[in-house]
Amino acid sequence: MPIPTADVVVVAAGASTRMGGIDKVLAPIAGRPLLAWTLQPFAAGPTIDRIVVVAAADRVDELRAAPWMPDQAGVVAGGSRRQESVAAGIRELERRGTPADRVVLVHDAARPAVRVDMIDRVIGAAHEHGAAIPALPIVETVKAVADGVVERTMDRATLWTAQTPQAARLGIFRQAFAQFPPDGPATFTDEAALLEACTIPVHVVPGQTDNLKVTHPADLERAASILSADQVRIGFGEDTHPFGPGTPLALGGIELSGAPRLHGHSDGDVVLHAVADALLGAAGLGDLGRLFPSDARTPSGVASAELLASVVTRVRDAGYRPTSLDVTIVGARPRLGPRLDEVRDRLAGLVDVRPTDVNVKASTGNLTGAEGAGRAISARAVAIVATVAPFTIDRPAT
Repeated sequence: MPIPTADVVVVAAGASTRMGGIDKVLAPIAGRPLLAWTLQPFAAGPTIDRIVVVAAADRVDELRAAPWMPDQAGVVAGGSRRQESVAAGIRELERRGTPADRVVLVHDAARPAVRVDMIDRVIGAAHEHGAAIPALPIVETVKAVADGVVERTMDRATLWTAQTPQAARLGIFRQAFAQFPPDGPATFTDEAALLEACTIPVHVVPGQTDNLKVTHPADLERAASILSADQVRIGFGEDTHPFGPGTPLALGGIELSGAPRLHGHSDGDVVLHAVADALLGAAGLGDLGRLFPSDARTPSGVASAELLASVVTRVRDAGYRPTSLDVTIVGARPRLGPRLDEVRDRLAGLVDVRPTDVNVKASTGNLTGAEGAGRAISARAVAIVATVAPFTIDRPAT
């Protein structure tokens, strides 16, 4: 079942009081501000439509003009407390047309390592249950301490650490703020605490072990280390289409005249579809079907080369670059041997790698099923991507 789309409020209005004078929101990692890395998976993933960044009032204009701010993001001024900033972000989403039944995420700007797959888990759970948060069970022994002395050992069996993004339908947030006004006397450290106070059930999904919240200066090094662990990633894609009416056959970005066209909402190019899915998988950006559904949202007959170009752009916007492809085409017809080098070169151009970084092979004999009967063609692809630049902390001159 496809994951529904959602909107997100990114809270960036804090004062960074525990950062020793470092403004963590704009602290540079690999030449980009921390906030740019935080926004990246929301902007690049297929399930987020609107983004609202809530910032300190004196920083709104600066962030609006930032070249790395996503096109779908708006920036508004927040308040002195988290709940006031969240409410400001939700008001902006309402102004931009977010309906009451739509899921809204709230994410800490200081969590730059959040991944698309966890974002999607939270969206799915909130869509099903009304409200959801990611959390991890505590594994260490927990002590209650007063004045430096242990008072008692806590039962950790029911203790979890909450993360963001936290999510609820917009109407639920509206209901909670009606009961506890954002500028009222009660203070809530996260959205789950607000919903708890309203006796609104909050569903828990598995959190992300490296979803670090940058709080102290040393956390910047930890964030860089977490991000650098993703320098090389591998993805797999597969697609099958039956032959249909019409010609020519679009395969691997080239046309084969005299062969029937593959049936599909697009031009049916299974090779480009498999490559696109492999790249999306490697970058953790979902799948081609979610980006380009087979309905009125995607133009009928669209060239798969256009879809792949959009995917490559998204992969690069997510901080990755394709480095190599391995593609297998499976079908009894047509014979592809004389055209495989042409397919290789075309794929290299579409993905922007060297032809020597692309391998294309065909399997045409001893096949079973629709491929063996000559009724369909399948393609499988493995893609490797690497981070665009090594993740390092940029130190200001001293």
